Amino acid sequence: MRRVNIQDLKLGMVIARPIYSSDGRILLQTGISLDEEYIRRLKEMGITSIYIRDKFLDEVDDIPDVVSEKTRIAATKLIGDNFKQLEKQHKINTRAITNMVNNIIDELLSNSKILVHLSDIRAFDDYTFAHSVNVCILSIMTGITLGYNELKLKELGLGALLHDVGKIKIDKKILNKPGDLTKEEFNEVKNHTEYGFEILRKYDDIPLLSAHIAYQHHERWDGNGYPRGLAGRNIHEYARIVAVADVYDALLDYRPYRPSYTVTQAITIIKRMAGIYLDTSCVSSLIANIAVYPIGSIIELNSGEIGVVVDVNKETPTKPVVKILYSRNQKRISHPYEVDLSKFSTVVVAKSLSEEEISRLRNNSP
Repeated sequence: MRRVNIQDLKLGMVIARPIYSSDGRILLQTGISLDEEYIRRLKEMGITSIYIRDKFLDEVDDIPDVVSEKTRIAATKLIGDNFKQLEKQHKINTRAITNMVNNIIDELLSNSKILVHLSDIRAFDDYTFAHSVNVCILSIMTGITLGYNELKLKELGLGALLHDVGKIKIDKKILNKPGDLTKEEFNEVKNHTEYGFEILRKYDDIPLLSAHIAYQHHERWDGNGYPRGLAGRNIHEYARIVAVADVYDALLDYRPYRPSYTVTQAITIIKRMAGIYLDTSCVSSLIANIAVYPIGSIIELNSGEIGVVVDVNKETPTKPVVKILYSRNQKRISHPYEVDLSKFSTVVVAKSLSEEEISRLRNNSP
């Protein structure tokens, strides 16, 4: 199986992994063949990419997750339920949220040798809730890389999971507006940081530093953020970590005005932002946990050979294990073989193939 961008889906493609809604319901089951209606609905729900079966390149059966599908779905539903409860009853279940953060930390510590793959993201139809869970996972992984103890991971994870809670006070018409915001609308959106801080600081069992993540996650290293224009180390490190995770995850999401960025494009962008908008050490620590070439990616080596990524190396994320399928003259190999790029200093990935290039390769093969 392999991941395909929603814009590249074609009639007849077969789903390889279930697609879930934010409340845990299965929207489309494994084995379903896509038709025009299914593709249209997936686009409407904001799902950016899905896994499809590909017999021609069927070298990958499963992809490891840093957090189990069960936990991810439960966390997304929990955040959705609590945001809605906060709107209606003006309270959240802090004990349930804290327990969820603890579960996520436990799983991440148990899977510390696994990198984040595309399988870990954009699997749900509600951006805000799925985004909150993704930012929490990415932030905790970054904290682990920075050597945080369990207490600091809990404070970080709790604030990361609730970093956007202030958005419940923003008009939904503004939040969901497909076009550009007016100056007044943007100023109102910016207020979600202060709204979030005011909500969280009222709970005795939510650490004040966790509440400050909601307050400070849009501050920028050079002082050009909001709400207070803090700069450098005047921004709490928890908020600096969440800022990186927030930007990275947002780049991978499809927006009406642009397609989703690839992992390599998103990494390039946050690297460029390092030292200007984002803390360089936090950027480096997050990237250390990302599979630059996720399992299932079709890549071309600098030797001209083409293959599929079947495993990754956490110590050298840019040098995965590749099953070579095509020779340098793009002829299908009768007996594919694996190459661990971490063991070769001169062999590197030249590029990831686009859907168009994969289709052309398939059509040119006997």
